[in-house]
Amino acid sequence: MDLGFHLSTFEIEGGSGAFAGELGRVGVAAEAAGASWLSFMDHYFQIELTGLPAESAMLEGYTTLGYLAAHTSTIGLGLLVSGVTYRHPGLLAKIVATLDVLSGGRAILGIGAAWFEREHRGLGVPFPPVAERFERLEEAVRICAQMWDPQSDGPFQGKHYQLTETLCVPQPINRPKVLIAGGGERKTLRLVAQYGDACNLVGSSPQDVGHKLDVLRRHCDDVGRDYQEIRTTIIASNPRPTPGTLNEFVRGMADYAKLGVHEAVVIPMGGTPAAWIDGMAPAVPRLADLG
Repeated sequence: MDLGFHLSTFEIEGGSGAFAGELGRVGVAAEAAGASWLSFMDHYFQIELTGLPAESAMLEGYTTLGYLAAHTSTIGLGLLVSGVTYRHPGLLAKIVATLDVLSGGRAILGIGAAWFEREHRGLGVPFPPVAERFERLEEAVRICAQMWDPQSDGPFQGKHYQLTETLCVPQPINRPKVLIAGGGERKTLRLVAQYGDACNLVGSSPQDVGHKLDVLRRHCDDVGRDYQEIRTTIIASNPRPTPGTLNEFVRGMADYAKLGVHEAVVIPMGGTPAAWIDGMAPAVPRLADLG
């Protein structure tokens, strides 16, 4: 099992002037730890699920990843996850391709249907009903696949998006893997089976994750997809990891590893995330031993 790090808050000691230095240290620490993935949230406003108000600091995701690309050399980089409503899919495909080129082939596209209505209304971004957002999500993934195919730069005609040219030059160095996040059993996991290279689930319990993976297997069977092709990842929330509870964390992840989960993603806490990541580094080889 691999370990990934995901920054969901920017309550960094020293305030805005300290962000750049600390995030540079985060990249160095995550890479030195041997982590497989470094990600940020993709929101305009902070979300209340973090325990912080909307007025708390939130950086634009892809600008932040571009900065981290210059401070790392091996770790995968992505957002967990891009809301489909935040950027036109053609622009999103171009942004991720650019990140891949400038990072030397390390970009990952995390994408979902979006949900935080307040930030959309606040900045004047259209927020369609949930059924339409899922339709847009499917079209967006298809557009990205077409734009990242060097043999296909023709039009795309969808219900919600129409592109006369899917031209993307330069092409990504490595076609970015598509991670579709969420545990919705009827729509989200079906989209994973059809289009995803990876999924991301909340690690609430091994029983819950096992059930979701069984649903994903059934969707794969329905669409003729090999379930083993899909990388399974979880946000590790039970037990909640901290540098002071490494033993409990690794023991808890063993049950997820038995389910075939490939990667546990943990969320640094506190105002010095680089130091928190340093404290979690000993977990990396221990998780690898789980399989």
